[in-house]
Amino acid sequence: MTGGRTDRRTDGPTVRRAGKQSVLALVACFLLPAPSFLASQTVAIVGGTVYPVSGPKIERGTVLIRDGRIVEVGANVTVPADAARVDATGKWVTPGLIFAGSDVGTGVAGLFGQSEARLQGDINPSFSPAEGIDPGSLTIGQTRTGGITTAIVPPGGTLLPGQAVTIDLAGNRLDELLVQRGSALVLNLGQGAKQAGGGSRAGTMARLRVLFADALEYDRRRGDFRRDQIQPLSAPAQQLEALLPALRGRQPVIVVANRRMDIENALRLAREFRLRIVLAGAVEGWLVAAQIAEAKVPVAVRPLQDIPDFDGLQARLDVATLLREAGVEVIIAQADAGGDRDLRYVAGNAVRNGMSWDDALRAITLAPAAAFGLTDRGTLEAGKVANVVVWSADPLDFAGHAEKVFIRGREVSLRTRETDLLERYRRLPVTY
Repeated sequence: MTGGRTDRRTDGPTVRRAGKQSVLALVACFLLPAPSFLASQTVAIVGGTVYPVSGPKIERGTVLIRDGRIVEVGANVTVPADAARVDATGKWVTPGLIFAGSDVGTGVAGLFGQSEARLQGDINPSFSPAEGIDPGSLTIGQTRTGGITTAIVPPGGTLLPGQAVTIDLAGNRLDELLVQRGSALVLNLGQGAKQAGGGSRAGTMARLRVLFADALEYDRRRGDFRRDQIQPLSAPAQQLEALLPALRGRQPVIVVANRRMDIENALRLAREFRLRIVLAGAVEGWLVAAQIAEAKVPVAVRPLQDIPDFDGLQARLDVATLLREAGVEVIIAQADAGGDRDLRYVAGNAVRNGMSWDDALRAITLAPAAAFGLTDRGTLEAGKVANVVVWSADPLDFAGHAEKVFIRGREVSLRTRETDLLERYRRLPVTY
């Protein structure tokens, strides 16, 4: 019978059995599969058009991988007899994409109060979101389907929210995902950080100068600090300690700055304290592109942000193009909640708005790798970590999709909850 109530009354045992199966099917949909590793430790991706990023494309090229590293890339590579061959004829082969500004694995994207990457308070430079990353998160598998193999995950918050962490998107435990814990110190000079300076950007800058000066003073006078023979400092020792790698030039600083005045303040602060900064946002960066280029500061932009607001009134869709034409190293990092896998489409839109295709690919591979010290990622070269993607067609076009993704030399699954549900509901009515 079709009536739900009648079925439950007349055929209770059958419904109970089906119910158990339904629960098991639902649970299966929510479980991400473990990476599907090739049995061989030597893999040869052969016959594709290879885009190393660090050099010209290679027609009918081969990428040879052994024990998680790239051994050789070229058109005349000898493939060992024991290698697992991946036929990439007619395909495009690129480095794995790097998302510099992802929230993957840190909670429900865009849902207020659900992020694990944020602490309350204005001064948290020692905070790392690493332990808030869930290796079993559905978003990790989803993000991999966009060809993204590495993510730089910054903390959220005002003024000094903490340390960014870098992960590869494969592994069952946090230690397997981790690439770097302190990839960068994060500093926010935007509209949202004004209150940390008493409601004024000038106050925010003044507070930062005091913090940085106190951190350096603490470093010089550690003995006096332990003996309580130093004037009161503006933050606890743990927080001042966390500022020192950046102040000593050993760690980059991501500076969120969108308005022209905020960008100029960031450049000024970098000169004063010799900081290695990476601008994030830079909505009005095109207005001061020459200054940014002269300072040799990389910029992570959001090329689809063209709606003016008080944190960036002069937004333009071609900001990435204008910055690159001025000689700025551009990183593409559109931070849309839940949309990390669409990074390649954002790069494609940058091409639509005037950026060269080669520069757009560089902006999601080599550029973020160079800016954050990931020297063994971002290109297809001998010795690099074997994060490689085989695409059906142009990766910056809707027509292309990732067919195979290798992370640290092993093929990972591209199954997601969406693909499981697609298969489940491909035929209706669904049988359990």
